Amino acid sequence: MSTQVYVNLPVKDLDKSMAFFAAVGFKNNPRFTDKTAACLAVTDEINAMLLTHPKFKDATGEKPIVDAHKMNEVLTCLSFADKAKVNEIVDSAIAAGGVEVKEAKDDGLMYHRGFSDLDGHIWEIIWMNSNGITKS
Repeated sequence: MSTQVYVNLPVKDLDKSMAFFAAVGFKNNPRFTDKTAACLAVTDEINAMLLTHPKFKDATGEKPIVDAHKMNEVLTCLSFADKAKVNEIVDSAIAAGGVEVKEAKDDGLMYHRGFSDLDGHIWEIIWMNSNGITKS
């Protein structure tokens, strides 16, 4: 079995967040979804776990939950096979209510864009040039 990644994120409104990420293209895994948490498959190995604030506090302890609209907490970066997929994901996120936080940039090695979701969590979506840096 390959290694699985579960990025756990606190969300204020689980239903709205699930709808947002469905619009981005993440698939709900009902096996790990209930009224307090949702598992959304990004790929076969990468999952976003959306946790209500009480559920997140149960998992993390007494430290306060960061308001990601006001403070940076983590930058989740996902790599995809081509620039078109990067644009598709970020454009879908913006159309669903997300905010573009990083405009398209192509530096030869990477093409990247970024968005923040409904709770302010930042997602960087990239394509990496497997041939290394090239002039375009």
